[in-house]
Amino acid sequence: MITKKHNPDVRPGVPMVKREKEALKKEALQKEKNAQNRQKSYKEQERESREAALQSSISSQNKGFALLQKMGYKAGQGLGKQGAGRVEPVPLNIKTGSSLILNSKVRKRTEREERQTQGDLRKSQRACEQLDSQKGITVPRDSWYWPEALKEEEAELLEEEPKPEGSDDEEELTPLDKLQFLTSYLRGAHFYCIWCGTAYNDEEDLSSNCPGDSAADHDD
Repeated sequence: MITKKHNPDVRPGVPMVKREKEALKKEALQKEKNAQNRQKSYKEQERESREAALQSSISSQNKGFALLQKMGYKAGQGLGKQGAGRVEPVPLNIKTGSSLILNSKVRKRTEREERQTQGDLRKSQRACEQLDSQKGITVPRDSWYWPEALKEEEAELLEEEPKPEGSDDEEELTPLDKLQFLTSYLRGAHFYCIWCGTAYNDEEDLSSNCPGDSAADHDD
């Protein structure tokens, strides 16, 4: 047997049952209690804290305010020698969201460019060693022109040698600097472009058929 749910009579002039009134009151109290107990998010707490700080005036404990008072400034007075300057602080307009996304995109693009530079540098070092060897060159122009060009014994000797005066870590070349020097050497000495992957016949052939001396020049 199917039983029908009883719907309270809410027509005007008909009093509600006491039990139903108590249930509604209890539900309202529970909602209010839940709202009070709900933990505020970090953004909500930050916004409330900022709004409270903006609504209150600067206290005399503030170092900047204390310095102004020593110079004769009084609360509520305008800035400037004649007191005709700004009284209220410059309003604060905070924009969130888009700037965070932009910073994230910039960071990712920078990391991608750094990985590409490292990869191009390793490719250039391998090509340089191979092309130099084909010409009978047994020692690289500089230690980092070839991959792992220094043997362990040579590296230890270099570490033991005292650094000349004025040589600091800040003088060390960045991967991008090394890549630019190395690709320039490959183009000048071997007419080779790492992005084309081709050793051209001569300088004229290189200039005529290679798009340029950087990775960006070779982007389609």
